[in-house]
Amino acid sequence: MKSVLDKLDRLERKYDELSEMIGDPEVMGDQVRWQQYVKSHSDISEVVGVYRDYKKTSAELADVKQMLQDKLDSEMHDLFELEADELTEQKEQLEQKLKFLLLPKDPKDDKNVIMEIRAGTGGEEAALFASDLFRMYTRFAEIKGWRTEILESNLTDLGGVKEVVFLIEGRGAYSQLKFESGVHRVQRVPSTESGGRIHTSAATVAVLPEAEDVEVDINPNELRVDVFCSTGPGGQSVNTTQSAVRITHLPSGIVVSCQDEKSQHKNKDKAMRVMRARLLDQAQHEQQQEMASARKSQVGSGDRSERIRTYNFPQNRVTDHRIGLTLHRLQDVLMGNLQEVVDTLNTTDQADRLQQVD
Repeated sequence: MKSVLDKLDRLERKYDELSEMIGDPEVMGDQVRWQQYVKSHSDISEVVGVYRDYKKTSAELADVKQMLQDKLDSEMHDLFELEADELTEQKEQLEQKLKFLLLPKDPKDDKNVIMEIRAGTGGEEAALFASDLFRMYTRFAEIKGWRTEILESNLTDLGGVKEVVFLIEGRGAYSQLKFESGVHRVQRVPSTESGGRIHTSAATVAVLPEAEDVEVDINPNELRVDVFCSTGPGGQSVNTTQSAVRITHLPSGIVVSCQDEKSQHKNKDKAMRVMRARLLDQAQHEQQQEMASARKSQVGSGDRSERIRTYNFPQNRVTDHRIGLTLHRLQDVLMGNLQEVVDTLNTTDQADRLQQVD
């Protein structure tokens, strides 16, 4: 713990220095530098606050233990022993929290998210379920105060979703949603089924951190850009203007289409945002595979073919198979109230990484 305490002492000194610089009129005159200091200050404020609570509790515990060395009557001795036990428990909890806060942070955690949802096995019912998932995530984003924007969509005649690609913009979006990638399964009586039989359908979800221009080097000569007329459900043409854009990255074979905007320029911009995210995701996935000693997280590998969650309507049940979490409030979850699931996934991942460190 000594090396951890030394690191915390350094962080506390840095926090105090940043506090002074943020209030310095000269620094405030340089908005770029001031904002950098404010962000750095914010990034370490929680761990410094917990560390100060830890030091205060440790000092109080040392004082109580010292008092227990004095000659006390039995009643006072029992009171101080009880207080010592409570302070010891508090200190251990704060120590554990500090270890969690000092775990290396995923540099992608603060990024925006590009989420892709595709209907899987199950025909029209799978498309309707994909639509339910899209609504669930957009409502979760709304609860968090994040902005969403559809980048590409392909709908069915009944209002289902064959595929939807959308942006979720907000601080910490990736940290909250990064464990949603995988196969989501639904068990229910389809609205298209008159016999009342329970069907099992599936949809796949992919969560990609939005890539910055500097993170992905794309050679324009390696892109093929095709333009065509937008189409609606069933393939019918919805306009006669060639505003839809399809971009193919020739070396990787990745293809991105976008036709939601009336402007060809806007569709191309949206398609390039998705292309950058997919290329970054591909590069990071290849890098992870090359690391033979890489840890496989307890909450799953992030493989999109992995079945991660089942939504069972007859039993009003949502089960996350990676962590054994079951909630009997399915409709509430589908309304976007995902925070308990998200927090449990993140806590499990933190505990797993802490175990690897220990």
